[in-house]
Amino acid sequence: MTNRIISLNARMMTEAESFDGVEVLLIEITHPDLEKPVRLSTDNTEMLSSDPIVFGTRSTWRGANPATEPWFWIIADIVPPSDQENEPANASLVILNADTALADQLQGLTGPADAAIALVFADSPNDPEQEWLKLKLTTAEGDVGRVSMTFSREEVEMEMLPAGRMTRQYFPGLHS
Repeated sequence: MTNRIISLNARMMTEAESFDGVEVLLIEITHPDLEKPVRLSTDNTEMLSSDPIVFGTRSTWRGANPATEPWFWIIADIVPPSDQENEPANASLVILNADTALADQLQGLTGPADAAIALVFADSPNDPEQEWLKLKLTTAEGDVGRVSMTFSREEVEMEMLPAGRMTRQYFPGLHS
């Protein structure tokens, strides 16, 4: 039995008691093999072109120029990275009705790509409510009309401790 994937916007609208605005996820993927960053949005805020019909979101997040670098609308299901103990530090994204060019582009990358995800409201797309930065696109697999991606972050447990020595040079206030 396969699970039916419901878009993020539809799921939020049906689960919310009172709905003030549309929450949108912006996803940016960068890699040296890509000519320009891949910018994706979970909201069809405006029509970007009529031939072919393309919808998307205009935002300045991550330095994008809203006039020339829009965030292209995708139908997606996403599970954000978890900071829970004993949980993998992965986010999963499934794009439905994916353009074959996008699927080929993401599957053809050599090595992990850098990724960033932001939660914004459709009426204020330049102001993130929450961000997940410094993610790595670890897998991108696809078939006809569907691309599944996995994002990961560096484990907090892998950070070096102590981060620095408490000397007069670095912490002069401690030695007064």
